[in-house]
Amino acid sequence: MLSADTLARLKSAAGANGFTEDPAEIAPHLEEWRGKYHGQTSLLLKPASTAEVSAVLAICNETKNPIVPQGGNTGLVGGQIPFHGEVLLSLGRMNRIRQVDAEGMNLIAEAGTILDTVHKAADDAQRLFPLSLASQGSCTIGGNLSTNAGGVDVLRYGTARELVLGLEVVLADGRVLDMLRTLRKDNTGYDLKQLFIGAEGTLGVITAAALKLFAKPAERVTAFAAIPNPAAAVTLLSRLQEQTGGLVSAFEIIPRIGLDFVLAHIPQTTDPLRASSPWYVLIEATSGASFALRDVMERALAADNALVTDAVIAESEAQRAQLWRIRESTSEAQKPEGGSIKHDVSVPIARIPEFLEVATRTVQSLVPGARPVPFGHIGDGNIHFNITVPKGADNAAFLARWEEISRAVHDIVHRFGGSISAEHGLGVMKHNEIARYKSAAELDVMAALKRTLDPNGILNPGKLLPG
Repeated sequence: MLSADTLARLKSAAGANGFTEDPAEIAPHLEEWRGKYHGQTSLLLKPASTAEVSAVLAICNETKNPIVPQGGNTGLVGGQIPFHGEVLLSLGRMNRIRQVDAEGMNLIAEAGTILDTVHKAADDAQRLFPLSLASQGSCTIGGNLSTNAGGVDVLRYGTARELVLGLEVVLADGRVLDMLRTLRKDNTGYDLKQLFIGAEGTLGVITAAALKLFAKPAERVTAFAAIPNPAAAVTLLSRLQEQTGGLVSAFEIIPRIGLDFVLAHIPQTTDPLRASSPWYVLIEATSGASFALRDVMERALAADNALVTDAVIAESEAQRAQLWRIRESTSEAQKPEGGSIKHDVSVPIARIPEFLEVATRTVQSLVPGARPVPFGHIGDGNIHFNITVPKGADNAAFLARWEEISRAVHDIVHRFGGSISAEHGLGVMKHNEIARYKSAAELDVMAALKRTLDPNGILNPGKLLPG
């Protein structure tokens, strides 16, 4: 509970338009979009500058009042939600593009900048910022970096972590770490910015980032291919990478059940291929103007009928958008089918077929009739292993087994050398579960970093770290 004095100081620090106590205005910030998590707070702070963030954190640290940073509120593991009345810190007003350097191939954006806005700024400069997510119309750069977001182009460009040149971060005590350097090489000790990427706001609050830009591709080829099984997908990916010289940017796997859900529930979608197949891959590759990428793609898809049974290549941007609509709607299309227990996991690419076989068999033995819908970024080993309730079964009873089923799936992931969180973070959903899979030494180092950078434990408490 904030004292009257602390409340007044925080309001003053955030500025005249930088706070609200209106429950109606606060309410959208307290609900996770799937409806799984519901928070509470009496104070939402909305600073518009790094100096205001600094002042706010200094006060919270002095008074030992916990605070939860929030970006676009698109997270799926509850990391952005205040559960116990903590002060909520929205970075939404810090949304300026501070710099675009087309020749230097970089851009500086504030943490509250919407990802789509970054894309547009890069595009206006005839450059590309490759981080691409389904939520890019509402997620923010600060949230993307705090969760080390991945998306569909990780195969070519890497995760958010690999797209950052520098950061501006406010520490728990209000000190500002100005690391907004755009250098490609800097060997002057610890790479401190990496501590805060993927830390989910537990070590400091990211307020701005210097981001890498890339040349815009002159040629883009998008294909939708039918395959007999996940093993064929792994083989096809390897061949395409060899034949294109590593120009494949996205390689997404979709099971037939996922496509059926999309066709049934998402308007204006059609089956791209005439005959049904148990599995599909959505492939995208980009190159310079002189590479003749389409010819390479056509030859690769036609080379082995046992590997690819049918395929279509987008002939226009509209057709490309239709193919991507299938992939991007796969999660949404599961909602009308009933409850879904979701897993964001990764395993070594070569072991994906075996993992899918074992995990599917295990889940269906636990819940007869369960409908696994595994899809996602097979090119970087990230599978969204979602399980839809059996037809006609009780939703509530099925969802009540979330922890049991997730434990079984995560144990298999661990056995295969994988990760229980590939791109969504740990938040509150998995922060205790991680103790089961990380070594004692790793957990000790994580705890030591937290104690050092946030000794009073005010930054996003109860998230990411076990305890």
